[in-house]
Amino acid sequence: MKFLKSFSFAALLIATIAVRAQQPETVSLTQTPGEFEQTELVLEAGKTYVFEVANNGVDHEVGLVVAPKGKTDQPNHVKEAYVTKTVKDGETQSSNVVTLEKGEYVYFCPLNPTPQYKIVVK
Repeated sequence: MKFLKSFSFAALLIATIAVRAQQPETVSLTQTPGEFEQTELVLEAGKTYVFEVANNGVDHEVGLVVAPKGKTDQPNHVKEAYVTKTVKDGETQSSNVVTLEKGEYVYFCPLNPTPQYKIVVK
């Protein structure tokens, strides 16, 4: 009986760790007129993320593009990183779950022209 309780506890612990490992980390980004407040991100290769974009004072809808550095044309966009709905002033929207490979990327808004900001994935 003692063995069964120990085994059950171990199984529960492993299941809890597995569920937590699958939970994506939220990367919060705030857009203001003409720029993001966050200017550089460092992320981990293979880890899952959800990008959350807040519109703070931009009088029109905004969005998010993540793309490999130097390859920002639409066919190279990380489509999962697009917010699921454009973001109105005062609102926040999220992307789907994103997993990036090691390398350098950029992020920017295609609707509220912003600079391209650096993402380093280690």
